[in-house]
Amino acid sequence: MTKPSLLMDIGGTNTRLGLSHGGALDPASVQIFRNADHPGPEALIESYLKGRPIAAIAAGVAGPVQAGAAQLTNIDWHLDAANLARLTGARTAHLINDLQAQGYALDDLPPESVTEILPGRPVRGTRLVLGLGTGCNIAAVYRAGAQLFVPPSETGHTRLPHMPDLPEGLMEHLARAAPHLPIEAVLSGPGLTRIAAWVGEGTDLPGLLLDPEQRTTQITLHVLAHVVGDLALTHLPTEGITLIGGLARALAPHLTRPEFTEPAQAKGPYRAIAAAISLRILHDDTAALIGCARYLRQITP
Repeated sequence: MTKPSLLMDIGGTNTRLGLSHGGALDPASVQIFRNADHPGPEALIESYLKGRPIAAIAAGVAGPVQAGAAQLTNIDWHLDAANLARLTGARTAHLINDLQAQGYALDDLPPESVTEILPGRPVRGTRLVLGLGTGCNIAAVYRAGAQLFVPPSETGHTRLPHMPDLPEGLMEHLARAAPHLPIEAVLSGPGLTRIAAWVGEGTDLPGLLLDPEQRTTQITLHVLAHVVGDLALTHLPTEGITLIGGLARALAPHLTRPEFTEPAQAKGPYRAIAAAISLRILHDDTAALIGCARYLRQITP
């Protein structure tokens, strides 16, 4: 029997693992593990495989990948592709950023896993994936014939745009935790927790984000609008932007409100271009695994 491949989606809080048979994710094989319950990724992999032989590994990791190794951004875990291959007996092991994995999934997702928020006027071309969860990152998805090309990116750690109409003192407050003031300082679970505490609204993020009148929600929508509008002109994603992650899903009901659409589209003579960009929410938490399977298919002779 042909050995399956191991697919991994290693986030800052949870890790999803699954197996690929014949180049596609086996949904029945997917398991979710809390990172805090394991001393490291190797123990988690051993717990999942239980000695089962595998042919290859593709892992999407929440951190930058360099020379086959990755240090996760929001948990003190280090991964090395060569070590993972030795640990499991896999012939090959590949690490990519988790947003790259999400991008590689776009053509293989079931239609019901995506909800349209803003229809725009999509034209086949570049797409963007914007992840909002424990951390934040963005990946561009390009077509290369029948294949996809998703370059690595750490855009979530680029500096927040200039927004002089934010509450006075907020940027100084955020800079205490992240002096370089990255996008992730606001558009992430920890970032929103800091904002909610600063404005005196507690830390019940799911409850806060259900109410558009809460200052935490208003600040978040304002920042997200500026970030999305800038990304629309930076990358010209004519085929749309897909938002992923628990924070994105919590904000989804508010993304048709003028508090979001107006700042996102206020781009002077380029307003029509920004308004034409469609916006979608992805609901499938196995998307990164689906993308890892696609990545393995593309690189396997």
